[in-house]
Amino acid sequence: MSKINEIKKFEFRSDLPNEIELLSLKELFEKGKEVLTSPHRAGFYHILWFQSGSSTHLVDFIPVDIKSNSILFLSKDTVHRFDEKGNFEGKALLFTDNFFCKTEEDVKYLQHSSLFYNLFSVSQIAAGDDQSAIPQLFQLIEKELKNKKDSFQSDILRNTLFNLLLQSERENLRHESKHSKKNADFDCVLMFKDSLEIHFKEQKQVSFFANQLSITEKRLNRATKSILGKTTKQVIDERVLLEAKRILAHSTESIKEIGYYLGFEEPSNFVKYFRKHQHRTPSAFRAQLKF
Repeated sequence: MSKINEIKKFEFRSDLPNEIELLSLKELFEKGKEVLTSPHRAGFYHILWFQSGSSTHLVDFIPVDIKSNSILFLSKDTVHRFDEKGNFEGKALLFTDNFFCKTEEDVKYLQHSSLFYNLFSVSQIAAGDDQSAIPQLFQLIEKELKNKKDSFQSDILRNTLFNLLLQSERENLRHESKHSKKNADFDCVLMFKDSLEIHFKEQKQVSFFANQLSITEKRLNRATKSILGKTTKQVIDERVLLEAKRILAHSTESIKEIGYYLGFEEPSNFVKYFRKHQHRTPSAFRAQLKF
């Protein structure tokens, strides 16, 4: 697809000593309002601390009500946009895989983090007061970033960031106690979601993903129902439809080409599939969007 990249995607700044940055949300918004209030994605992780004010942040078609002194976690490549009103102040902590992931265990940690890959919703936590660990860790990162780079800085920043993620994950799971119990079903769904992210364009059958995990379709279906309250096929369809809506909303590619990109051999099959699940055609969905 030639135009799929019309969804604006930003890579991390190449002129920084480390691929981690802490910015003022207010200054960032003032300088880049036009970009930030349009749908865009970035090839790095966002930790957005809204210290004051309130707004609505749109994350993959889901409006998230932002509360004062709350922190929002966005994985890399998430399509999102800021509220045009810009009624907030805070901090934006940005970092890349290259910065955080030094071992295979680090990669697995990020991939399975309830902050960035929450199975149930977009993760948002309360930051706490000035005496709590999370604001203090932000302050430590900010202080270290002002120091001149030396052989210790990268490790100090990474370790502080890791502590911030652990403290945030503890807070996140504390308020999602009904989902926080990790068991065999939970692990099964995580592995399924990893496989789905790789193969959803060309594979839409439950049997394929069950074979990938070396389990039966019945076992996989039981796991998704237990953890997500949905059948495995529903989860597959939701991922395909999310990508379809992303491209329809943020590109001018033809319906035919979008269908091919998502693995439908005939354009009519894509139209039927979309209409079955969304109760309208892809063209109608695109026409009704108001971005």
